[in-house]
Amino acid sequence: MTAISLMDPSPTVLKPTDTISTAVQEIMQHRYRQVPVVTEDGGFLGVFGVNCLLKLVLPKAAVMEKGLTSLSFVYESLGDLHQRLKDMEHEPISICMKQDVEIVTPDTPLVETLLVLYRNRTSIPVVDPENNKLLGMISYWDVGEKILSADG
Repeated sequence: MTAISLMDPSPTVLKPTDTISTAVQEIMQHRYRQVPVVTEDGGFLGVFGVNCLLKLVLPKAAVMEKGLTSLSFVYESLGDLHQRLKDMEHEPISICMKQDVEIVTPDTPLVETLLVLYRNRTSIPVVDPENNKLLGMISYWDVGEKILSADG
């Protein structure tokens, strides 16, 4: 068994020009931790996820390189954070997408695929090594269903 037999071949995807608002809707509606970002022809570019959303609502002084390591003196309300996110809602997701993402290929063996999933603690993209096209995503839930339905 390889990665291709574990993946969802029709994952939700985002385009780099999609807005933060669109990404928020997808992530919150489906409780995704991250969504793959692809070109118009399906080329894999990276992922956009909840860490990007957290980065957008935190004070810039905390998320910049060599930024603050503690915010215990900062008192903001949920309304303040909501406004900060709302101020970014029309920006493209490309401003915060993660491009350095560990992937698997369709023929990555089962146990190696599970190790990558374990290390990353989030869904992993399955990418064709020849043309860099996104073929699917593998989540903990996909793997759990396959393991529970397997004969022992």
